This record gives sequence, structure tokens and C-alpha cells, in this order.
Amino acid sequence: MRHLAPPRGRGRNQQLTLNREEDMNKPIHGASIPAQIDADAYPSVVALFDKAVAAFGDQPAFECFGRTMTYAEIDAAATAVAAWLQTRLGVRRGDRIALMCPNVFAFPIAMLGIVRAGAAQVNVNPLYTPRELAHQLNDAGAKTIIIFGGSTPTLAEIIDETPVTTAITVDLGDGIGLPIPSPAVDGRLADTVRFADVLAEGRDLPFEPVALEGTDILFFQYTGGTTGLSKGAVLSHRNLVANTEQFKAFLPEATEPGREALVLALPLYHIFGLMMMLAYASVGARSILIPNPRDMDGFIDAIKDAKFSVLPAVNTLFQGLSAHPRFGEIDLSNYKIAIGGGSAVIPATSEKWKALTGHHIKEGYGLSETSPILCLNPIAGAEFSGACGLPLPSTDIALLDDEGRPVAEGEAGEICARGPQVMQGYWNNEQANAAAFTDYGYFRTGDIGVFTEDGFVKIVDRKKDMILVSGFNVYPNEVEATVTACAGIAECACIGVPDEKSGEAVRVYAVKTPGATVSEADVIAHCRKELAGYKVPKQIVFIDALPKSNVGKILRRELRTQA
Repeated sequence: MRHLAPPRGRGRNQQLTLNREEDMNKPIHGASIPAQIDADAYPSVVALFDKAVAAFGDQPAFECFGRTMTYAEIDAAATAVAAWLQTRLGVRRGDRIALMCPNVFAFPIAMLGIVRAGAAQVNVNPLYTPRELAHQLNDAGAKTIIIFGGSTPTLAEIIDETPVTTAITVDLGDGIGLPIPSPAVDGRLADTVRFADVLAEGRDLPFEPVALEGTDILFFQYTGGTTGLSKGAVLSHRNLVANTEQFKAFLPEATEPGREALVLALPLYHIFGLMMMLAYASVGARSILIPNPRDMDGFIDAIKDAKFSVLPAVNTLFQGLSAHPRFGEIDLSNYKIAIGGGSAVIPATSEKWKALTGHHIKEGYGLSETSPILCLNPIAGAEFSGACGLPLPSTDIALLDDEGRPVAEGEAGEICARGPQVMQGYWNNEQANAAAFTDYGYFRTGDIGVFTEDGFVKIVDRKKDMILVSGFNVYPNEVEATVTACAGIAECACIGVPDEKSGEAVRVYAVKTPGATVSEADVIAHCRKELAGYKVPKQIVFIDALPKSNVGKILRRELRTQA
């Protein structure tokens, strides 16, 4: 039997339902936030960028390595990539192309080229291991990959196990013709194509525009799976158009056409960074690309004279910046807002940020499956709320119990969301889709939250066992599968523990096989071969037995209480 849908109301359950036409358009904390946006403001992300080029063609779009490219230059380069993909590879609407690249000019050029050709982009972390990369390429069925030269050794390990037939390699200076020293392409890869050659050849090739619609797939955004394998969240053009429009409607003060400068330290293979890039492109902003934010001196050099207005980042980056002795060199004369996402913003970090900038970090909340933002704190709020914000326009948030029913007023429940930014579903995974959505179409986030008196969403617990390391999702099942594959390990359990630097760190409790001499260093070394760096356990704790239920289920919660 299908449950009745919870009453529609942004940020309220049934006892606190707002009147959309009246209450939801009233000023909230000094900001007038509309109830609805037009999720079809553009038929596609390509149309969004076309409008930006028409309005801001001669304005700088991206800045990196001390150089800039205008909207018209990015557009011309992206069209060349699209022409090459269509003519040389026969790419057609709906094909999947992987992009495995850091934040350099080649990323937005390649992305816009891929989608102009009608293809869907598979976003890949350049730091992934061969196992992780192989799974994504095989699951998405990607025959082409555009890959940073420094990541080619990973591809070389597994390319014969994947559908990939074409590898296009990226150097750091591609797009602007700068001879920036870049890692060499792995010699085991035969017949690779240089991205610089794609750009050069593509300018002389015919391009056939593709009539994209909102339902066309834009991105495959991979997220953790219960079996240890990541799932491909399918995000459409309409999903991203909707979230950009929701974001702009929520923060009009920080999305003024032609007046914004965005710092893109967030990795663009992550949906938070990608959505911010698109939202600010639509208003003609200048985006400063940060290839390696862990190089804090290089980061400060890139932004200190940039007169940026918007800085989205994870807590650890704000923490590192605010503690850096050169922070005072940064020109904050145009600064408007810092947006924290990916993981919880620690109050002490926000207090330090306010002491330096005069403003608290505005925390938001979302997931890969929601393109990503569901909730955000208004720019006008003077204090750090400790909550993850108000639901964006056209977004319904319901707090549900385990039976899918709305919880009583003041009680905690699973945060469930419905809106135009919510994914189409997971790629070829009906079982996961059935578990991810309620009978009436709300997406289950797996986080437990409450509504504050003034309608803000506040996360109080996590239903899933997911761990957040510096804003990156780590799923215990994947870590546990990797650790138990290590010789000498009988079984294990993985939990997250507080960490001052990364928010949470991965800890594994492991039971050795009888007579085994495996050490903590052995297990960690094994994990480094199989997992991206942020997933590798920071601690291995050997114990005699794991806590289990009467039916033999490992009880991670007991380990968490002992941690």
C-alpha cells in the first residue's frame, strides 16, 4: 500500500506547513526567497552557456596560471572539441565520455565540448585507483576518456579490462598553449591523442548542433554503494539547470550578473564544484581555477589579488586558509560570501573565519544525487546557525520515520527531499533505486534531521554509516571489502572517528586469521593500492572479536560508542 505524500511545504512537516503564496515569499532573515523557480529556464546546460556567451563574450570566464580565457574563447574551444568528437569518433547523443582531470582550463573546455556533442560526462576523480576507475568505466560503458597525463598510469593498469578505445591526454597548459611542465603519459598506453591536437584539429572540422532537452543525461556522478561498488547517479540537464536557478534565487546578493568572481578550489569532478561553475557562468562571473588547493601558498598566490566575491569550500580548506600566516595578503574588498558544503562546518572554524573576514561561513547541505544543493543558509544571517539552512525554492523537505510517515512536530526523522534537482535515478540499478525513493517519490538522504523553530534543517545523526573525510564520502562496505582481501585478515568493521583536520577519519577494527602476523602497516599499504587516498584507513585496531547481533550482523554502532 502506498503512503500518502507528506504535505508539501518547504522546510516544514505537516504541523508547520507554510503557505507558499504568502509566507514563502516573505523576507526570511532579511532576504526575500521565492517559493518557486523555473526549472526549465534553459532547455539544457548548453543553452545556459550559449546565453552567457551572447551576453558576456568578451568578459573573462576562467583564470588559471596567471592567464584568462573569455567566454567567447571557451566557447570556441569547446565547439572544436565537440566537432572533433562527432567527426573523428562518431560521438552521438547519449554516448558516455569520462573526464578525469584537475581544475585547469581543459576541464571546462572538455566538459562543454562533451555536452555540446550530445554526450553525457562521467566525472572521475583523478586520484582514483585502478580498481575504482575500472568500475566506473565499465559501469557507465564509457568508450572514450579525457584524462590528465598524471593519471594515465592508473588507466594503463586496467584499460584492457574496460570498453575504452580512445584516451585523450591533457597537459596542464592545454587551452592557453602554455608549456607548463606536466607528467608524461604512461608508455603502456598506445595510440593516445593529445587534447591540444583535438583543439587544433577540431577548429577546422564541421560541428552539428544537437537539440538537447532537459531530460537528456548530463552527468554520471558516482557515489558509494552498499556492496562496496559505487553507484552512478544520473543527473540530467534539467537537474543542473534547476539547481543553478534555485541557487541564484536564494542568493541574489551574490549572483549579480557581470559582477561576481568565484574561487573554484572545489574539485570540478565533484558535483558541488560543477554546479557552482555553471551557476556563476550563467551570470558572467570570472572563475579562478585552483588545480591544487592543498598547495596553500600557491592557493593564496592565485586568489590574493583576484578580488573574488564568492568562495565555496569544505571545512578543512577554510580551516587551512584561516590558519595560514599569509591570509592577511588576500584582498577582501569584493568579498561577499563563503559557502561551506561537503561536510559539516565546525563552529570554531566559522568563528575564526568571521574574525578574519567579518562574516560567518554559510553552511549548505546536499548530495551527489541532488545536483547537489537542497538547503542553504541565507546570506543575511548574522550568526552561525549550526543548521544546514533553509530548503531552496521548489524544494520539499520531509522528515520521515522508518515506515515513511511524517514524524511529529519537534521530532527527528530521515531527511527526504523532492524537487527538480533530484536525480533521475542510479544507472542500471533498480534495486538501489527502489531503496532510494519513497513510494511517493521523495529521495531518502540517509541523514537524520530536525526542523528548528524558524524552519531551518539541522542534521542530528546519520542513518547510513557513511564517513565524511574532508567533504568526501567514504562508505564502510567498500573499505571493509578491501581490508578483508588483505592476507591475514579474517573480518573487519569500519567506522568514522572525529578528526581535527579532516572532520572524520577512517578507523578499521580488524580480526586476524589464526596464526597471522599481518601488521597495521601491511593493511594500510594494501589499502593504498586499492583505494583513493581519502578512503585509506588512518588507524587499524586489531581486536579478538567484533561485536555482533544475535543473527551475526556486525554492530558498527557499538564500535562507535567505544571509539
